Formats: sequence, C-alpha cells, structure tokens
Amino acid sequence: MATTILIIDDEEKLRKLLKRIISLEGYAVQEASNLNSARKILDDEGSIDIVLCDVKLPDGNGVDFVKEIKDRNPRLEIVLLTAYGNIPDGVKAIKIGAFDYLVKGDDNDKIIPLLAQVAQKSEGELRVRRDEGKTVAGTLSEINNESEAIRRAIVLAQKVAPLDTAVLLTGETGTGKEVFAQAIHRGSKSKNGPFIAINCSAFTKDLLESELFGHKAGAFTGASRDKRGLIDEAEDGTLFLDEIGEMPIDLQPKMLRYLEAGTFYRVGDSKQRKVNVRIIAATNRDLEREVERGTFRSDLYYRIAVFNIHLPPLRERLEDIPVLAQHFATMAALHMGKRITGISREALAIIQRYTWNGNIRELKNVMERAVILEDNDCITVDSLPVDVVRETSQAVSSFDMSAMEKAHIIKVLAATGNNKAEAARLLNIGIATLYRKVDEYQLKEHFFR
Repeated sequence: MATTILIIDDEEKLRKLLKRIISLEGYAVQEASNLNSARKILDDEGSIDIVLCDVKLPDGNGVDFVKEIKDRNPRLEIVLLTAYGNIPDGVKAIKIGAFDYLVKGDDNDKIIPLLAQVAQKSEGELRVRRDEGKTVAGTLSEINNESEAIRRAIVLAQKVAPLDTAVLLTGETGTGKEVFAQAIHRGSKSKNGPFIAINCSAFTKDLLESELFGHKAGAFTGASRDKRGLIDEAEDGTLFLDEIGEMPIDLQPKMLRYLEAGTFYRVGDSKQRKVNVRIIAATNRDLEREVERGTFRSDLYYRIAVFNIHLPPLRERLEDIPVLAQHFATMAALHMGKRITGISREALAIIQRYTWNGNIRELKNVMERAVILEDNDCITVDSLPVDVVRETSQAVSSFDMSAMEKAHIIKVLAATGNNKAEAARLLNIGIATLYRKVDEYQLKEHFFR
C-alpha cells in the first residue's frame, strides 16, 4: 500500500500544489485546512503515515499539534511547514518529536527527498511482522543454491534448527538472513508457534523497549493501556531480531537478562514475567569490532553468538546467480500471470557479470522488474535495468548507452500505461529526474500521449 500523507495548511493554493507534487511521486494524499479537520481525519483514518503541517493555522499552532499527535501516536511522523521568521518554531518542534521542518517557498526542492526519508523511517518502524497461523516461506531444503558456501550454511542451520539455541546470522544486507531465520523456525520444535520479526534499527531506544517487552498503562506519556510486547506475542515460537547491532547499548542489558534467564519486566511494571521464546538474531555489522568500540556489549555478543552462521555475498557465489535469477523470474511470472520460460544467453551473461552490491534482494527486484517489462517468453537484455547493463558494458560495448537508456524509458512508459509515478518507481529514479530524461531524449510524444 502507498504511504499516505496528510497535508494541513489553510492556504488552499499551496495545499493543492503540494498535493499535486507529492501525488506524482506515488504517495496517497489527504488534505485538511485546519487542525479540527485534521483531528477528524486522524481519528477516522488509521492509515495516515506522515503529517505535513503548517505552523500557523486558524485554530491553533502546528508546534503544539506535534506534541498532541505524538502523545496519541508516537510512531506518526510530522514535518512542519514554517514561514520565514518562524524557524525557531521548527527547531522547538523537532525537540518535541517532529522529524524536520521546511521553510515555505525556499525548500520546495527538498520536499520529495525529505518525504522519502520520512517514509523509509515510517515503513521501518512498522517492520514488525506477525506470521502466526501462516506458513512461513521456505524450508532449508528449498533454498536455491549451487555454491559450496551456501550448502555449508544450510548444513549448519539444519543441525541447529531442532535445538533451542540462540542463532546469530551474519552477512551483508540482502544476503537472505531472514529467509534462513524463517527456515530455521520451520525446522524447529516450535514450528507451529509464531514467527515474529522486528528491525531493531528502525526504533528509538524507548520505542524498541516498549515493542519488545511491552508496557503498563501510565508508564509514559501516551501509554493509555497495557501493551503486550513482542516477546509475549512470540511465546512458544521464534523472535527474529534483525539488525541487532543497531540495538541501543542501554537496552542491551535487558535483552541479555531475558536471554540468560527467560525473564523480563514490562516497562513501568514491577511484576516479573517468564516466557519461552527462541531468539534468532541477524546483523550486517562486525559485532566483534563493535564490542571493541564499546557500542555493543561483549556479554550480549557471546550470548547471541553461541551458534553463528555466515551468509556470503552473492559476488562470492556466482554459480548461484543463474539458479536464483530463473527462480525469481518464474515466481514473478506466476504472480503476474505471465509466461516466462527462461533468460536469454546475452541477458544471463550480463546478470553474471554484475556486482550485485544489494545481493539477493537486488537480484530479486531486478528480475521482477524484467518480468514486468518483458513482452516475450524469455527475459532479454532490453528488459534489464540500464545501470545493470552499463556496469557490464564490456559485454555489450557495441551498444550506445544513451540509446539504450532512451529505449528503456520508452519501454517502461509503455509497460506502465504511461503512468509517470509507476515508471519512475520501476526506473528507480525520482519523478523530477524522469521529466529531465524526457527533455534530454525528446520523449514528450511518449510521455504525454
């Protein structure tokens, strides 16, 4: 679902202009001309993700509204719009919880990049998945592989899966750590229990503590009722702590106590709780180095690293690339109802030469995009992103890269039915960049038809 932004401003022309600009980037937008209207929308619509609010409004002050919103919903992100001379208001608002502030008229070019940052943070904070009652994707025997390194990792995972031992999965971003965590859960004695995953990097210390351990009503401002933590919800199942290296150091002792004794206290509660949960953690950091730097506790590290499984980057397992590419293309085609039988030799050569800094996640995204764009039953070079082809240009040196980029943009526009926002998303560029490319390559007849 698209990120939903609520614009609060009593200047109708500015509000409509902002709505148009933001909508073109693919966001859903709602409007309010005053705080009372905004409150009704926030009460009625549980799907608002970001609030873009003017400071001076007919029925109140946006700075005061920041505190009101944060008391009601600490996760909702707010960006203030301030007129020249009201910058101190913006600074004050940040201190009480606003994400940032923009100066009206001067910062128009900063709106979209800033909203992208806010949306990424908002999505990250909601990255808590409760998969109880569902089939967790993948078992160890189903992980696609040809490389010896991944086979060794699978053997280790198969040995530790039936035990209650804590597991630490290490490797670069996108190497498949969560897939392994899910597969280990499916091979464990608690496979019929919940699998819950949380990204530790997406929360402040206080929010992360509340999410993990829960809280009592009145424990802090906005805690109007008791809340169960994820450890409670994962009882007799698995809790996956993604990016554990980002956990604030002053919260680490509480996690260590749970790992050692199986007990914890909810925030603001004096009653000790005991819950049985299997912990699997993951990180793309070198935790031994973080211990040396003093940003990660050595006792917590040794407790979670009882059984360490390292997942190598895709560039170190080249033999897996064709298998994975074909798998992702097949799965995407099935999902989209398209018939894709294979990958051309030329396209496969480019895929195998590319560095894949985003690892398996990047390969999956590229193949899904290729399936969307491909008109034939075989993935061809024309359906691959230009940046992937450009990096491997020694394999296609006879191609004019500008001509390839132009042709690719035309194809994406056609594939999206001339939907500019969707085309920009598939091209992985901003809408403003797409407009510049259209001017550069004189594509207005394709862009505006």
